Amino acid sequence: MAAPSGEQIYREVQDYYGKEVQKSEDLQTNVCVTLARPLPTFIKEALKCVHDDVVSRYYGCGLVIPECLETCWILDLGSGSGRDCYMLSKLVGEKGHVTGIDMTDAQVEVAKKHIDYHMKKFGYQVPNVDFIHGYMEKLGDAGLKDESYDIIISNCVINLSPDKRAVLQEAYRVLKAGGEMYFSDVYASRDLPEDIRKHRVLWGECLGGALWWKELYRIAEEVGFCPPRLVTASRITINNKELESVVGDCRFVSATFRLFKVPKKGPAERCQVIYNGGIAGHEKELEFDASFTFKEGDVVEVDAETAAILQSSRFAEEFLIRLAAGRAPAPGGCCPAKAKEKIVDPFQLVEQLEAKDLAPKPAGCCGPKGCC
Repeated sequence: MAAPSGEQIYREVQDYYGKEVQKSEDLQTNVCVTLARPLPTFIKEALKCVHDDVVSRYYGCGLVIPECLETCWILDLGSGSGRDCYMLSKLVGEKGHVTGIDMTDAQVEVAKKHIDYHMKKFGYQVPNVDFIHGYMEKLGDAGLKDESYDIIISNCVINLSPDKRAVLQEAYRVLKAGGEMYFSDVYASRDLPEDIRKHRVLWGECLGGALWWKELYRIAEEVGFCPPRLVTASRITINNKELESVVGDCRFVSATFRLFKVPKKGPAERCQVIYNGGIAGHEKELEFDASFTFKEGDVVEVDAETAAILQSSRFAEEFLIRLAAGRAPAPGGCCPAKAKEKIVDPFQLVEQLEAKDLAPKPAGCCGPKGCC
């Protein structure tokens, strides 16, 4: 029996999330987890503003909120009931804009009917959010133009796509130069066998379509992105005996990555960077990814690729960047930290965090109380 076709996957996912799953409790695995890291107060406050109906129909696997959002134009792939879109609507401000796209009519309708409620809640005169029915592999068909967004987010939905390459190609196309795709998803420890890929429930529960993590790196670079930056990861366990027997020895993680669309030319050497502490909610330190945390005022040596990303993205005004030649002393006479090897394997990261007892603890995020 062959793996399901693209059209079959679309139909089954639409049925699964439009008919069978009416509330988070209907999900059959605990794949839907959030990485329980401390949230800035302003994000918690924004979450509290989201309508209960929207939150109760949310089925994502994490809270996907990048930093430095004010006035940004953001696209949410697989926006579902609109929870993240409405939260981001508040965070980008009235001069920013958020678009949500989803292939499930029922979810889009839930999101649309609460636009007026949230605009009044936020005190906006003109709506800064809209919702579109469409496919993340075909953003052009939905009317989304080239280089029109600063940030793309995606929360545990790319695994549901039958064509991951098309998703990343379209994301690259609609991002502005210097833009970022910041997304959480499920990844497999190896290329999945056919019996997993053809399993209807495992597809709906975000496992059957999980990408081998190494494939993400290959596809992302082939479509033009800089190499993926691993942010965090959490081990997935399945508490369903029947599904566990199908999965066998395949392992899964929920991981967050950032992909940047920056010019190929940039600093050719290692650089020293100093974070100025200007990002709301991250004034003292910015945890950029699993490899780099920037503390206000500290000199950190980074590789040329990281320097190019900081220099060419929306983070440019938040850093002083200079060539590392000479290794000038940091303020207070301290030497800058040497650039280190980047962590790329999400399974390795989980093991490191668990060994230090620092791994983000899985916590249900699908219900009204699970997001903060």
